[in-house]
Amino acid sequence: MSFTKNINWACAIFAWVTISVGAIISPAFAAAPAQDKQADQSAIQKQVGAIKSIVGNTVAITTDSGATATVNVQPATKIVRVEPGQTDLKNAVPLELKDLQVGDRVFVRWKASDTAQPVNAMGIIVMKRADVDAKQQHEREDWQKRSVGGLVTAVDSPANTVSISVTALGGKKTITINTTPKTDFRRYAPDSVKFDDAKPSSLDQIKPGDQLRALGTRSADGGTMDAEAIVTGSFRNIAGTISSIDTAANSITMMDLIAKKPVVVKISSQSQLRKLQPEAAQRIAFRLKAAAGAAPESASQAGNGTSPGGNTRPGGQADLQQILNRMPPATLADFQKGDAVMVVSTEGASSGDVTAITLVGGVEPILAAAPSGSQAMTLSPWSLGSNAMDAAGAP
Repeated sequence: MSFTKNINWACAIFAWVTISVGAIISPAFAAAPAQDKQADQSAIQKQVGAIKSIVGNTVAITTDSGATATVNVQPATKIVRVEPGQTDLKNAVPLELKDLQVGDRVFVRWKASDTAQPVNAMGIIVMKRADVDAKQQHEREDWQKRSVGGLVTAVDSPANTVSISVTALGGKKTITINTTPKTDFRRYAPDSVKFDDAKPSSLDQIKPGDQLRALGTRSADGGTMDAEAIVTGSFRNIAGTISSIDTAANSITMMDLIAKKPVVVKISSQSQLRKLQPEAAQRIAFRLKAAAGAAPESASQAGNGTSPGGNTRPGGQADLQQILNRMPPATLADFQKGDAVMVVSTEGASSGDVTAITLVGGVEPILAAAPSGSQAMTLSPWSLGSNAMDAAGAP
């Protein structure tokens, strides 16, 4: 059947459930610990990255820009360990070279006058990989529990508020996001699928139509949130069929059924590729029908019980992102010409090719489940799971 009438609604939902929560984490060295004030900072070079290898007293670092920096650790090199989020060296713990491990995050300093290769490190500030991983896991869980996402409908700069529209089982709902000077604003960079590339932003950069996710404290009635952090972006949602696959270029060409023109989708190392099994796609399709107000065909079709009104009871099936996270990664070899796929990408700096954040195949039942003629359904829940939708304002 033709999916064209169903694309907008399904794509909007797909966009929000496939922006990985795991990516919405501050870079480990967003604020490097304060340095010795007596040092002439103009004569100091510094680099931030992760340890790539350690050979003898030589440490190779993959910098956050993707380059490689190599330093020698001398007996006079001061090495200290800090906890993620720590902004001074007051509680730093001394380390030795033998304590460093591949994967640790490091902030390295050396004299600008040192032209040797490799340079001799003056000091190394270390965040252990295990500590960073633990902090990231905590932040992921916090965003899962205390965040809400939707499409921006209005921005009131004098009132320092943003209005977003979210969709849950009970229909659309408007939530007002209150911001303060302490609210951390970030925005996805064009042509990037990495949150680490997101740039510091501000309220005046948010515009209607943006996708937004906010972390903060909700009011008792769920109608407002006092935001601690806000992430926004202009994302492109594409659904259609694959017309060709270029494994050498790591890309696919697909026919965008909304724009009715071909688009080249690039696949990067950060792109998430998954292919839904038929039973998983059917479960998701059932939830989309329920969200659209359609009567469920059977409880067994959803894989769990439903209330008399057809709404999924709490504790139901996991949302799409959780399903995708549990699935093994796919490769381009798992896709074929003619497959129906859904793609979420950043908007891109140009009108040409896009880079996929997520590409999912096996979505025919999901596209078919979206209601016909639903052009007004322009927003999406972040999650299809009932518990998550309750957090997003489902009645």
